[in-house]
Amino acid sequence: MFDFKFLKKSTSTEQKGEKDKEYAFLSAVLSIIVGLLVAVLLLFVLEFAAAESDFSKPLLGIQKYFTYTFTSSTTFTKIFYNAAPLMLTGLAVGFAFKAGLFNIGATGQYTFGAFFAIVAAILWQAPWWAALLLSIVAGALWGVIPGLFKAFFNINEVITSIMLNWAGLYLANLLFYNLPQMHTVLPNRSDSLRSVNPKAILPDFGLNQIFNTSYINIGIIIAILVAILIYIVLEKTVFGYEIKACGSNRNASLYAGIKTKSTIIYTMLISGGLAGLAGGVVYLAGTVEFTVQSNLLAMGFNGIPVALLAYSNPLSIIATSIFIGFLESSGSGLQGLYSYEMTSVILSVIIYFSAFALIVGHFIKKTLKRKRDKESILEEENLIVDQNDNEIKQSEDEQLDEKGVVK
Repeated sequence: MFDFKFLKKSTSTEQKGEKDKEYAFLSAVLSIIVGLLVAVLLLFVLEFAAAESDFSKPLLGIQKYFTYTFTSSTTFTKIFYNAAPLMLTGLAVGFAFKAGLFNIGATGQYTFGAFFAIVAAILWQAPWWAALLLSIVAGALWGVIPGLFKAFFNINEVITSIMLNWAGLYLANLLFYNLPQMHTVLPNRSDSLRSVNPKAILPDFGLNQIFNTSYINIGIIIAILVAILIYIVLEKTVFGYEIKACGSNRNASLYAGIKTKSTIIYTMLISGGLAGLAGGVVYLAGTVEFTVQSNLLAMGFNGIPVALLAYSNPLSIIATSIFIGFLESSGSGLQGLYSYEMTSVILSVIIYFSAFALIVGHFIKKTLKRKRDKESILEEENLIVDQNDNEIKQSEDEQLDEKGVVK
């Protein structure tokens, strides 16, 4: 049940911050609910258009959608398996948002991080922690390029990062083809880490034996720790203050003595490193191999709704990424009732509407502000009426006193 105390007028900064948090939470919940309702409506519309309509099918599908994840340990652990890279790409996008930058190039940084993590693991036989470090460095170097163009030439980071997405994809493909040691079995797929370098696989500390699945490792723990670290940087350090100041007003920040150029560069450097780490976490899990791609990987783009839904708050990104990880894991529950494409459409609808959290939050703020303004006007009018009544009564009392009438 929501606490609507934040509707009351408050002037303190602390109370304003609390109100903003509740605005964000309420708008996120409403966005998710709307997305779910639209998804359900879509299922009914499709059933209505079918040759033989069965309106119990959408209801059964929704029930399976929300219960399938809890039917086995494999499907349950897939929530956190899916959430780890979502959390890191969400942090990459959200961290850039805090500085007023839109890092839409997270998918290119993710691809570069994944590629060099596999290079370190297979070619150099590096352990998992060294391969992860290289994925961070690769993503950071690819991410800093739009930052340099933005800082020194004021070129919009959206343009440069989109171009670098494709450049990163084709460069990774080119390098992969020219490293035959990485793909001795198939020409377009890297060799399995379990066969060529098991020590490069992220450890699970025995959790795979408890849950009897390979979809569990320390990737989710790494992602949560990084989210907490990013929160500390943003909220407890001078650098974090400078990032948020640049995001609020870059010209005012420059006037206040903040080095905005270096702040932009470091922000994109860290953002790219986070996206690169996401690639390393996925491809060092030992469950998938790096393959030559003709299209951009979706994971970098999926971080955008995660960041939007969480209002770019690192701690909230933990929750939103786990929620979307749950949606992705639950999608398999619809198979048998609907096609794979249909489950992807349902998931996309929910995530798409979740990305409207900022718009919903703005609408809520505007509506409540209008309500508070009306209440303030009524209070002022009532105060004026009370003052007039008191003045009239005081005047009458003074006239009675002059006539010697005692009340």
